[in-house]
Amino acid sequence: MPSANRPHHPLRHRLPNRLRIPRHVWMSPRNWRRRLLFWSGAGVVGLVAVLFARAADYAQQLFRLAEAASPWLPFLLTPLGLAFSAWVALRVVPGSQGSGIPQAIAARHVQDPAAKRRLLSPRIAVGKILLTLVGLACGASIGREGPTVQVGASIMLMAGSIAGLGREPGLILAGGAAGVAAAFNTPLAGIVFAIEEMARSFERRTSGLVLVAVVAAGLVAVALLGNYAYFGHTAASASWQDWKAVLATGLVGGLAGGGFSSLLLWLSRWIRCGLGGRLARHPVLIALGCGLALAVIGAATGGLTFGTGYEQARAVLDGVETLPWYYAPAKLLATALSGICGIPGGIFSPSLSVGAGIGSIVGGLLPDTSLEAVVLLSMVSYFAGVVQAPLTAVVIVTEMSASPDMLLPLMLSAALATTLSRLVCPHSVYHAMADTFLAVLRSDEAGKPAPSKAAAIPSP
Repeated sequence: MPSANRPHHPLRHRLPNRLRIPRHVWMSPRNWRRRLLFWSGAGVVGLVAVLFARAADYAQQLFRLAEAASPWLPFLLTPLGLAFSAWVALRVVPGSQGSGIPQAIAARHVQDPAAKRRLLSPRIAVGKILLTLVGLACGASIGREGPTVQVGASIMLMAGSIAGLGREPGLILAGGAAGVAAAFNTPLAGIVFAIEEMARSFERRTSGLVLVAVVAAGLVAVALLGNYAYFGHTAASASWQDWKAVLATGLVGGLAGGGFSSLLLWLSRWIRCGLGGRLARHPVLIALGCGLALAVIGAATGGLTFGTGYEQARAVLDGVETLPWYYAPAKLLATALSGICGIPGGIFSPSLSVGAGIGSIVGGLLPDTSLEAVVLLSMVSYFAGVVQAPLTAVVIVTEMSASPDMLLPLMLSAALATTLSRLVCPHSVYHAMADTFLAVLRSDEAGKPAPSKAAAIPSP
């Protein structure tokens, strides 16, 4: 019989039993084994991301050494290297083409395990890493961050399968977030990216998985590389008196980012359907042609457009140099060509570099505003225009540059850029590509004739 002096709690009897976790369940060895496997998987994502980053730097150094030995070598190395990478991606590790983010998004909506393995698997993860390194060693304008998302999602999906966790969409989301966090050393950006871009929603049960995975991967990355800022620490700042820079960068970055996404989607459709589908039957020749075009652009710009573009963006932010006016359009075109040729590789770093090039142009027209501030605003506006995820763009650039004083101007510029980008390109590039993957998988399940496998695998 309850004591008369005990205070009455009306909610105590209303709480559903499913919200209470019994102590024996929480302390169960089986559950702790699952937790340890999950945490270990997230740690492996961080380790792989760090090793991938180091290997990518070495791959770019190899290409620079080859280019220094003979300026004409890219005309042979880049086309042949891209053709080889496209052939291996098509024949040996299908599903590894492009950035990998569309595959991770599509896999969250796939129920059939066999179909899901066509998008995320250990085999694809290994092939993704190796072929991305091949692309960088051949001068392709690609990044490693998008591939890290697919690799992270594959690792977490495998860890969850071993642990018997279930909740595969949440594991994919957590793996992708951990990949972004470890690739850039930006834990908040990893969380925001998972919510805003991959899930397009906030799932209460999934948020815990994402947070734990990001923390575990981030701790491993920080332990190996230290608590660094991807683009170093900048002293850039912008006040509301610099509204001209905010509006100019938002306008130019949004239209350019939306134009890039439209160009990428249009070129992908043209390759799948152009000339009655005959183009799609020759993916290696497409990669060869794109590689030759990349070599021409690289030679015309003095080698500036080869690789991720990280060094160029870092040099501008550090005040070491300004980029020529032609860098932004040339890098944009080189990134588009790298994105459609069927090789593994992402658009994160090249997009940020294009934004830095736009900032050099706009900054020259606004001498009263700090060039570093204009460059940061341009990077966030162009990136927001490309991916149409303004919060991700703001958080990722803020964390990478360690510039919290720029937060509000960056938010305004990203919001304006995203609005303008959607007028130019109504569909997000990653989700449009994810829809293509899903359409191919559904057509295969239904036994209907689909486009050729080369055409069915979009790149960005």
